[in-house]
Amino acid sequence: MAESEAEVPKAKPRPIVRLGIFLISHSCLFSVICCTAGVLTLLLLPVLAKNTYISENALMPGSANPMFSSQEVSEANRLVKSLTSLDSKPVGSGIESQRLIAEYMSDLGAEISYHKFYPRSNQFHPLHFFSYPDSGSTRENVSCISHGLNTVGIIRAPRGDGKEAIVLVTPYNSLKVGPGEALSLGIAYSVFSLLTQVTWLAKDIIWLVADSRYGEYAAVNAWLRDYHMPVFSGLSALKAEICPVSNVHNELKENSVTERKINDGFRRAGTMATALVIKVTDGSEHFEDSLSIYAEASNGQMPNLDLINIVNYLAVHRQGLRVKVEKMRSLINCKWLKILGEILQSLGHVAKSLNPQWKFGIPAKDYVEGAATLASSLYYQALGVPTGPHGAFRDYEIDAITMEISSRVALNNKARKNDFLLRGGRLIEGVIRTVNNLLEKFHQSFFLYLLTSPSKFVSVGVYMIAFALLVASLPVVAASLYADAHKVDPSFGIDKSTPQASATDELSITPRSCKWLNAAKKVFLVHLWGAVVSFLPYFICQIPSCTPTTSFVVWVLLSSFSLPILSLILGSSFSYGRPSQPQKRDWTLLKSVTISAAFIGLCLMSVINFATAEIGALLMVPMCLMAQPLKLDIRSRKLRKFLRVACNLALGFLGFPPAGFFVLKGAFEGFGGITVGDFWSWLESIWSWSSATYLYIGMVHLPCWVLCIHVLFHPC
Repeated sequence: MAESEAEVPKAKPRPIVRLGIFLISHSCLFSVICCTAGVLTLLLLPVLAKNTYISENALMPGSANPMFSSQEVSEANRLVKSLTSLDSKPVGSGIESQRLIAEYMSDLGAEISYHKFYPRSNQFHPLHFFSYPDSGSTRENVSCISHGLNTVGIIRAPRGDGKEAIVLVTPYNSLKVGPGEALSLGIAYSVFSLLTQVTWLAKDIIWLVADSRYGEYAAVNAWLRDYHMPVFSGLSALKAEICPVSNVHNELKENSVTERKINDGFRRAGTMATALVIKVTDGSEHFEDSLSIYAEASNGQMPNLDLINIVNYLAVHRQGLRVKVEKMRSLINCKWLKILGEILQSLGHVAKSLNPQWKFGIPAKDYVEGAATLASSLYYQALGVPTGPHGAFRDYEIDAITMEISSRVALNNKARKNDFLLRGGRLIEGVIRTVNNLLEKFHQSFFLYLLTSPSKFVSVGVYMIAFALLVASLPVVAASLYADAHKVDPSFGIDKSTPQASATDELSITPRSCKWLNAAKKVFLVHLWGAVVSFLPYFICQIPSCTPTTSFVVWVLLSSFSLPILSLILGSSFSYGRPSQPQKRDWTLLKSVTISAAFIGLCLMSVINFATAEIGALLMVPMCLMAQPLKLDIRSRKLRKFLRVACNLALGFLGFPPAGFFVLKGAFEGFGGITVGDFWSWLESIWSWSSATYLYIGMVHLPCWVLCIHVLFHPC
């Protein structure tokens, strides 16, 4: 009977289990393959980019002939001339320009209103990361003249029901209107004038003349905030709000004809379908008139790709403009990138010779340009800071872009100026007419993408492959380290692979769990410390007259002292003592839990902002995988081990956020003007915009770096 029971064959594990066991047993090789494949996939993204296309059939860009003519050009010139003449009146020029624009709007029969706002502070506050957009407070000690005043005009669509609207935004400094700002106002006014006469308009048109004396974004965001939140006070109430003796609005309403057309209250139209921010720069191009498109909003948000495709198609194929998107200029002359482009170009020729249908590879010049554009798109999305006032609209789920039109030559020549205004006006008209065809919001095309040129993009299904390959090895290596830590139990000195292990399995559960819990407790402590470090700037900002360098030094000192204090409070030792024999291999469990925490943090960040997670994975994954006590490698006295020591020290240095920032800044901009306070200023720029990248640095990257350094100097 016993022999028959012994002869019963054991059940084979399932294929997925066998695969997991195989990967865990070969985790080192698997991690090398995955990391190499992830980096190569990232470098191949410019080659894998596809041509853009318009997904929504109802848009039909360029299907109608433009109605914008020389008559509208003369209207634009009239406003530009009037605004330019105000430059000679420094006193009260802000009020004069606002009154002038309101008069021009009233002549067209538009509904006019003024929007008064006050500058808001950008001081760090931890709760702003989880609150409504622009939840900052009004600056203290504002004076009666320290407010901005937006001018708003609304055209009601003859074929619409008032439920949808298209927004035109022209930022300008009301205290001193520059030539480019005057031209942008002229183009917007001429298009606005045309739209009051057309019969095909099905969406209301809002023209927001944003007073940018306190910043373009601040003016637009203040208007959007009041547009989407109820305001129960009109101009008369606003007068008595802070400055009861203020007569600004009385001055603006001096003209009795205009006064009757200005609404005493906040005027609204329908739900915003899209928004276009119009800007003009003068004489910056060497070859031809160009259009620069800025699309990045806060935390990596992008408008629907169809909006960019519409603008690109009409600008190139209808108005003959050269469309540009932002590039990382320092990569254009990068030698290794050019060599890589030439290699890929040669591989493309070989593939085409083998099979003409294979379209792998692009010209080396196009690869370098695409890589520079891709790097810029990745950087600005990861930074989480909007690249223009259009970013305020994305916080309210409104698709918007900034269109910056540049002239090839200075617009002193009248004929050249008229041609520029004609092309700019027809471009804006074409975009509005195309969006007017939509029966619903943009939804067909992509919201998650990276641009490699104005006409090429990488979709989410392609660029996520690089990230997935980079982080795929983390859970496998974490499982392998956990298995290695318990293969030989130091507490009992018994090899778990021997038959004697079965008798002590129950006894080994408790010490094994305790060791894992101790490592998890240490990892939790460091991540809790990271949260404390992330909130320290709120208190540092309260110090009066503190320079960026001083703030950075205070932040580093407080962060250094807070870790041992926190470990004492929670009763978890983070210092090295004289380890006993069982504790000498505890670093494997600590590394296993650290890698698991890094994997979870990167995956969560990829949902919030993929670009941040991608850049973070490039820095963190090699650092976490290679971390091993330096003492073990130094003892062996082998060349391979010393190379690993060098790699660990280099990765530990670059993984420290301030050090990595200074190295990258020096590589792209030069080391000449770098100061210690630059890192603090950079942090201020991202926390003032409530960028999730700030939380990632403080609560994911910095704790994992500290734990990796702890592993490196473990006294095993």
